[in-house]
Amino acid sequence: MEKSAIRDPGFYLMIAIGLAALFIGPLVVDMFTIMQVTQYVVLSVFALSLGYIWGFGGILSFGQAAFFGLGAYTFAVASINIGETTIPLILSFLLPAAFGAALGYFMFYGKLSDVYLGVVTMVVTLIFWKLANHTAGPEYVIGKARLGGFNGIPSIPTLNIPGEPDAWLDPAQLFQVFMAILIAVYVGLRLLIASDFGRVSIGIRENETRASLLGYDVRKHKVIVFSIGSGIAGLAGAMWATYQSFIDPNAFGMEMSAKALVWVMAGGVGTLVGPILGVILLQWLTLKLGMMELLNSFVVLGAIMMALVLALPKGMVPTLRGWALTGWTLARRGRGAARAKKPGEEGGAG
Repeated sequence: MEKSAIRDPGFYLMIAIGLAALFIGPLVVDMFTIMQVTQYVVLSVFALSLGYIWGFGGILSFGQAAFFGLGAYTFAVASINIGETTIPLILSFLLPAAFGAALGYFMFYGKLSDVYLGVVTMVVTLIFWKLANHTAGPEYVIGKARLGGFNGIPSIPTLNIPGEPDAWLDPAQLFQVFMAILIAVYVGLRLLIASDFGRVSIGIRENETRASLLGYDVRKHKVIVFSIGSGIAGLAGAMWATYQSFIDPNAFGMEMSAKALVWVMAGGVGTLVGPILGVILLQWLTLKLGMMELLNSFVVLGAIMMALVLALPKGMVPTLRGWALTGWTLARRGRGAARAKKPGEEGGAG
């Protein structure tokens, strides 16, 4: 369980690292690396959406890509029609959040078990993927935006300065905006987790029956948590769409949902730093293995991820935190024993 955001020094360390990357990164790193790190930043926001609802709400979603893709398509269609990206970026959060709240209402007030909840989220993702693939005809147009079916939507506008539609951001500026969004999402979630609402959500995750007997509306809390996570996933989808200037039905693919699950498991469920580290490590490995002439880099990557999950079942961050705590405890005991031993004591009384 996360500590209070105010008293945890790790909270301020993460903010300092993020701000350093935001302001110093574009000055010392080449453009190719900046664009690669931008991808990590976008996917980290997506991973945080699942990390929050799973780790702090006890809601395991097998279909987080549904909200990711919905946010991406919302941004693409709205930005092409409006000709400006500020409002579409806001809509990419609000529409998936509203859809998540509606879906969550039927799931949680319908008292679905965890297994059926996972199945429902997975089925919703598959439905979106199927629908998006069947919009290839010329009749599938929303305003100026042609959906394109399996060919996707090309020429999605890059983010612009609010109020100046023709002032598009360059790759370095886009990285800085995305890094600012990641920092804002991280800080916002940490403060939310430290609030009364967050503590109740964690209590519900630990024991729903006890929380219900204490008078808390378990279903309402879960709907809100699920809606917030859905909105964050949609925001990440919009960032992905404008980063690539293209989006296709693969945004709804099960691969995206599976990746989010692996990132959170590898980094550590019940943390916010873990999903970010999971994205960085596994995406970096994916890039490096893709550059090597292996028989099948995906098989090698899968084996590495399986070994990582089996070796560190709690995830990287909780395991490293446990090792550090154990080392610190042993060191304190050693210092205490050394101070307790007085000079001449070892030789005895004779």
